[in-house]
Amino acid sequence: MSLLGIDIGSSQCKAVAFSASGEILASATHDYAPTFPAPGRAEANPRDYWEAFCAVTREAVRQTTADPIAALAISSHGETFFPADAQGEPLGPAVLNIDNRAIAEANWFEETLGRRRIFEITGLVAHPMFPLAKMRWLQVHQPDAASAARFMSVIDYIMHRLSVAPYIDLSLASRFMALDVHARGWSAELLDAAELSADRLPVPVPAGTVAGRLSRTVAANLGLAPGTPVVVGGHDQPAGALGTGAVAPSMVSDSAGTYECLLAAVEEPSLDEVALSASLNSGCHVLPDLYATIAYFPSGLMVKWFHDLFAGGEEDQQFYASMEARAPEGPTGVCITPHLIGTSVPSFDPRATGVIAGLTPTADRYTLYKGVLEGVACELSIVTEMLARAVGRFDAIHIYGGGARSRLGVQLRAALTGCRMRLMQSREAVCLGTALLAGVASGVYANYAEAAAQAVKVIGAVEPNPEWAAAYRKQSEQYRTLYPALAPFRS
Repeated sequence: MSLLGIDIGSSQCKAVAFSASGEILASATHDYAPTFPAPGRAEANPRDYWEAFCAVTREAVRQTTADPIAALAISSHGETFFPADAQGEPLGPAVLNIDNRAIAEANWFEETLGRRRIFEITGLVAHPMFPLAKMRWLQVHQPDAASAARFMSVIDYIMHRLSVAPYIDLSLASRFMALDVHARGWSAELLDAAELSADRLPVPVPAGTVAGRLSRTVAANLGLAPGTPVVVGGHDQPAGALGTGAVAPSMVSDSAGTYECLLAAVEEPSLDEVALSASLNSGCHVLPDLYATIAYFPSGLMVKWFHDLFAGGEEDQQFYASMEARAPEGPTGVCITPHLIGTSVPSFDPRATGVIAGLTPTADRYTLYKGVLEGVACELSIVTEMLARAVGRFDAIHIYGGGARSRLGVQLRAALTGCRMRLMQSREAVCLGTALLAGVASGVYANYAEAAAQAVKVIGAVEPNPEWAAAYRKQSEQYRTLYPALAPFRS
């Protein structure tokens, strides 16, 4: 018996089957490419998500004939949506989370309803990444798409194609800038301002809800057994937090991916002035009766930029090993901000750009590589401080994702944040957390605490090095001056 967790990312779909004790029994990935049809715009073909889902599911089934899949759950990256007709067929491309077309519309919402009022209702500050702003953009620029019968997320689209209830979970619905996080339902005030009715949006339910069971026809197409339960997963960030075992209030996880996302599990959403001034995000967790307070910024995107610029044809693992082995000792003195697609917490400025300051004739690619990791760690230290002010002090972080594979990167994060970085045995935290949702829903585990205790394993930790922290004090202070100093370039 196995549990299948599927994570639909912005450029890759991944399926991983786990045993009840958390061992990986099968895995499969399928890539798809976003398109960038105009400056600030990022789109995808919604049908690519379905084709990728089918491909990875069939491959996972093929690898688990000795351990048949008992239940599956589906999680997704946040914010991406597309217009659809009444039958759930796409009427246009999916508008991706990294799409920044709706700057004016986000500003309109803030001016119309007020920054504080939007935050009090949704736990979010108005920003063009959120679907509600982009739906208003469609009203202005593409009225045919704006008049669609439905606006679908990736999750409810896949559920629809599986012929089960087309639900979205509350954690993903929290990313629309339209959910009342107190009532855990769509906000009439936000929807009225957007001139939208709730029946055009997905139906929000708690993560872990059984959306239905596979029919004989659909099951045969995927290679699964008829009647297999299909469970609603969640936003990849809280699903990943569950997959690290951060299942109790005040526990913090760090998804070190394209975006670096710190997530604190809390009993009440963080909606006070401290959280608002830091532009923190609060929304529903995949865990029942808990909320997630999130602070994030683009980080892995900067590492990828460096890789694509310098790696050439070198194999990835060998390239990064070479960079870390030859990185200079101590602070580089080079300040590199990871703002290639703007900032997130606290300024949420889509006009910000990446900056390299402090170059000298001796700087080589190894210096620049370490400078990128230093910049990410500096940015994380700022974000960590802001999150701690809102949710209370914490001294440990459960880290996962691509950034967790860099020993040097993790050491810098630990030193500059002052937090112990706990390393997870499974590198597939999002899929594991999603599989645990399926396991609780299907009765494999009694509850999420039991699920995490059985399946999640911490294999080590990187302690903060006070000597490194002292050595980086000057460079960290210099780093913090860069974004505000460059305001004239963003006007």
